[in-house]
Amino acid sequence: MQADYFEKKKRNTLLFLAILGVVTVLAIIITEYNVVKGFSSLPKAVEWGLANFYPTQESLTKLPAILDKLIETLLVSIAATTTGAVIALLFAILGSNTTRVNAFFGSISRGIATIFRNIDVAAWAMILLFSFGQSSLTGYFALFFGSFGFLTRAFVETIDEVSGGSVEALQATGAGYFSIIFQSVIPASLPQMISWILFMIETNIRSATLIGLLTGSGIGFTFNLYYKNLNYDVASLVVVVIIVAILFIESVSNYVRRAVL
Repeated sequence: MQADYFEKKKRNTLLFLAILGVVTVLAIIITEYNVVKGFSSLPKAVEWGLANFYPTQESLTKLPAILDKLIETLLVSIAATTTGAVIALLFAILGSNTTRVNAFFGSISRGIATIFRNIDVAAWAMILLFSFGQSSLTGYFALFFGSFGFLTRAFVETIDEVSGGSVEALQATGAGYFSIIFQSVIPASLPQMISWILFMIETNIRSATLIGLLTGSGIGFTFNLYYKNLNYDVASLVVVVIIVAILFIESVSNYVRRAVL
């Protein structure tokens, strides 16, 4: 019986790899991508990067302005994540099988979160450009909508996984709905929710760089400005600052996760 299970799993894996290989070959044919030329051009790309794309002494004079834009990007990312998390918590409580008021509101809550989650932040930025133009507000709302959709789904799964037993115990004692939420659901789910929020902050900081290219704000716009003006030394400094900031945020996030979890 166990041998049949592993044999079936092996066949499914091989079938999946075969389908993936066929799709890859078809994509190469349809897009007319030259695989040999693509890989053979890598050494020249590395050579160009080493010769042109590095910070210089002159580019360091732009560092204060770059850091200002970086701080703006970080603050927008954190603000969009935290406000999105608050709204996501409300929708997660309504959408969770453990805490929902009824099936109808649960389905509505999950459906709204699914729509927001499946629209990429770049697409949100393009949509919102028509309403708010190129501004930090556009980037904020794009990150907010993406964070809301993702965190709602994550919070729903967290509540269902962590709080099921304690909720049933409180219901058996006759506890009210809000007592269950504030005395059981939120305290039991909070550590895992904080972990998800930290993960979303890291993701939004990375996404904010791309969003800045579209919205004309933040560190992404700064990079695009210098790169298009062929100031590769300053553009490379922007990249270095972004990498250092992401590594720092990730280290802080990992420390907080270890302390909380």
